Amino acid sequence: MSIFGLQGLLSIDLSSNSLEGPIPDYFRNISFLEVLDLSGNSLNSSTPNSLFSLNHLQFLNLSSNEIDQDVSEILLTHLSLAGNNISGPIPLSIGELSSLKFFDVSENQLNGTFPQCFGQLKSLETLDLGCNQLEGVVSETHFSNLTRLTTLAASQNRLRFQPNSSWILPFQCRIIKLGQWHLGPKFPRWLKFQKNLSVLDMSDAGISDILPTWFLNLSTQFEYLNLSYNQLTGWISHLNVREFVDLRSNRFTGPLPRVFPALKFLMLSNNSFSGPLFELVCNPLRKGPMECLSIKGNLLSGEIPDCWNHWRGLVYLNLENNNLTGKIPPSLGHLNLSVLNLRNNDMFGELPSTLQLSTSLIILDLSDNHFSGSVPTWIGDKLSKLEILSLRSNSFDGHIPQKICQLQSLRILDLGNNNISGSIPKCFSNLSAMANKSNQNSYMFQWSITLTNLFCMRTLLVLKGRVDEYSTTLGLVTSMCLSINRLIGEIPKELGSLVELQSLNLSGNLLIGNIPDEIGNMKLESLDLSMNQLNGEIPSSFSNLNFLNHKPTTIKFIDKLCEV
Repeated sequence: MSIFGLQGLLSIDLSSNSLEGPIPDYFRNISFLEVLDLSGNSLNSSTPNSLFSLNHLQFLNLSSNEIDQDVSEILLTHLSLAGNNISGPIPLSIGELSSLKFFDVSENQLNGTFPQCFGQLKSLETLDLGCNQLEGVVSETHFSNLTRLTTLAASQNRLRFQPNSSWILPFQCRIIKLGQWHLGPKFPRWLKFQKNLSVLDMSDAGISDILPTWFLNLSTQFEYLNLSYNQLTGWISHLNVREFVDLRSNRFTGPLPRVFPALKFLMLSNNSFSGPLFELVCNPLRKGPMECLSIKGNLLSGEIPDCWNHWRGLVYLNLENNNLTGKIPPSLGHLNLSVLNLRNNDMFGELPSTLQLSTSLIILDLSDNHFSGSVPTWIGDKLSKLEILSLRSNSFDGHIPQKICQLQSLRILDLGNNNISGSIPKCFSNLSAMANKSNQNSYMFQWSITLTNLFCMRTLLVLKGRVDEYSTTLGLVTSMCLSINRLIGEIPKELGSLVELQSLNLSGNLLIGNIPDEIGNMKLESLDLSMNQLNGEIPSSFSNLNFLNHKPTTIKFIDKLCEV
């Protein structure tokens, strides 16, 4: 049946397909159309006049296309243009849409100021302007008539809002997202009378104040709370949040707060929380599956308690840069972790054999501690999904186990600054993620599809003579560091097959013999072979190392060979 025979149709949903080209003009023939959903396609170009003639159209969703034209003159109650290429200021004609209840133009390239015309939309319930380039000052008058507003989302703009301290919002919101606005320096008092608030994002908002007691005692129970990247201070006794808490990069002090038993995401990194982990970890009331726990960069002390049996849903644990001591508790190995980061603490002992049960591990970072014993063979035998293994700056000894060569997804291997002896395994040529891009099927990317996991995923990498921090680009990095150990023998020519390796550091060992000519076949950006006992000539193939992009010290050999 032709679409021309569907004049009586009230709703059309063509969302999430692969439609492309301009929006067709034949919709004018469906004169009674009330709902048109074309979201999630590749539609582009101009908007046909037919849409402007649909007098009954109430709901229009063109989000996640490639639209670059304003369609605000269409009479609607619901208009979504999110995720397109619309630029320029928000047109003043928006104020003429007196029946508009839902307006979403997030994730575009809109600029200019926050328009006064929004004050005319007395029926407006949802306003989403997030992820644009709006700037300037927002005043109380912008909101004076929006008495029905329940969602105000405008994060990731450059807007400033500093109303009178006695101002009271004329609406009761369920969602307020004003991340990256300038709301400080005082904590906004206009939140005090919000009774229905469930989602609040005031991250990176220039607030440098004590977190007020009244805020912690609000009658509402949050689902989502993000106050990260401010300069908030104070002591937090409890957090009445059900799903997601992000207080990273503030100046909070005191013991860790009590949290809701079913909380799923807790991020407290880069504060000054102190004391032990016991009350948080061993709380017998814990009910739900915490998925992400990040408390790195604080002043935590004592041992990691051995009572993780109530944390079976945990996939990400980051406790790096604290003052934790003791051994890794065996119960941690019974979790289904994807990421375990205990970097830069004062922990010691051998790695517990229960860690081999953590077969979902993608990142294992235990560097900068005092762990000892041999590097366990079960790392290569059981942890087949590992993409990052960092045991740097510990007291590991023995040989590098051949089983490490079975880690087909390994992208970063850092065993530097230990007491490891023996030769470099020739079977490193089997580390296929370092050798062939076609073998780089990243478990890390599969795991970090959701935004919340991207918040969690960070690691450090010693590369090119500095310490870099990687997050969303981590899957693009390949590195091997075996420096400052007691490795002997020659550099295996088989390393030359790792052509996707970006950084290779074998410095500070007892390696002898010639530099393999095969090293010149690699795509290295950084190479350090200094402080060894190498001899012979520099291979002519080194002229092929076109990817080196650091200072002249990128290539380092021993003095008697070359100082480039």
